[in-house]
Amino acid sequence: MDSVSNNEIENSASYGKNPSKIKFQYEDDDEQVVQDETVTESSNLEVDEDISMCDPTTAAAVDDSTVGGDKTSADYYFDSYSHFGHYLWKLIICLCFVDAIAGIHEEMLKDVVRTKTYQNVIYKNSFLFKDKVVLDVGAGTGILSLFCAKVGAKHVYAIECSSMADMAQEIVKLNGFSDVITVIKGKVEEIDLPVPQVDIIISEWMGYFLLYENMLDTVLYARDKWLVKDGLVLPDKASLCLTAIEDADYKEDKIEFWNSVYGFDMSCIRKQAMMEPIVDTVDQNQIVTNCQLLKTMDISKMTSGDASFTAPFKLIAERDDYIHALVAYFDVSFTKCHKLLGFSTGPKSRSTHWKQTVLYLEDVITVCQGEAVVGSMTVAPNKKNPRDVDIMLKYSVNGKHCRVSRTQYYRMR
Repeated sequence: MDSVSNNEIENSASYGKNPSKIKFQYEDDDEQVVQDETVTESSNLEVDEDISMCDPTTAAAVDDSTVGGDKTSADYYFDSYSHFGHYLWKLIICLCFVDAIAGIHEEMLKDVVRTKTYQNVIYKNSFLFKDKVVLDVGAGTGILSLFCAKVGAKHVYAIECSSMADMAQEIVKLNGFSDVITVIKGKVEEIDLPVPQVDIIISEWMGYFLLYENMLDTVLYARDKWLVKDGLVLPDKASLCLTAIEDADYKEDKIEFWNSVYGFDMSCIRKQAMMEPIVDTVDQNQIVTNCQLLKTMDISKMTSGDASFTAPFKLIAERDDYIHALVAYFDVSFTKCHKLLGFSTGPKSRSTHWKQTVLYLEDVITVCQGEAVVGSMTVAPNKKNPRDVDIMLKYSVNGKHCRVSRTQYYRMR
């Protein structure tokens, strides 16, 4: 069952903070670009920890039967071929997968917002890295390790569990940093470092919807095992935000399409499509409401359980319009730098490879300016596959033209 009717949601006494405006700076092609990013107040250098918003003990427990069982899309894909014995196609797909790995790293490296921000954090704050031992978690091609080595890090340990570790080793050698960078192939939880402690942990751990793929847990494990007291974790702050959009055309094309396909009822696929958030770029002109801070995470202090939370929200319509979906995005900040650095993945900011995460609603909500969509979002790793994210969304509207209360379940996978 993809959505459940619910009694009207009781209004919370306090809602999350609205994101504030701050100018992040990063370089693009040797010219300084000032991007007006939408980030949360938590990105400022001095701010109280987010306490009232989230309750880590009330995480969503989404039943696997509700969201398509344990199988990923890849499982279904390969199973379909195994039924017919198309082993040649399996081989071709595996070869394509190898090419896809390189393509993923290419996309990330060409993400100027992402890569230039990390470069600026390291190059403009070389005093943080000079003569320090650095751990690069999920090193990929080793680009962050190379940045650190270039500004004078004493030694960098680059951990990468995929086959890209072999390429990273060759890249390190080609650039003359073999004496400074040690590439270690394996899982963080299973390897031993040649040193008992490190001064800095740097990682680009963020996934779609911030938490998809659950790499944050790996960073926290490394922090607790190897980071010296008062050591640095970079980035050290991450925030998840929410807004609402009008998106009639896309919803009709991707969701409602299944109601009648050449005259046949395929609505069972529609139910599945509704439960899978879509990662796509949202036009800022589609935004109907304010942007709401859901959750702020302090990576230097949080525990693994803090990534499971329930947060209330109140989205206020800024014009008369329809709402077809809620949109989630995240901001990250490096608050320990000489000057605040970071970036936003929001629809009003320069696009990144993370894009935004769109959660379509069963209801088409009609809102007038000033009316509110209130509710809560519960987020937790899937119990059987922690890389996936279970989301429970409760929302209600009591407006002039629309009164609705509903609970929907989603799964990022």
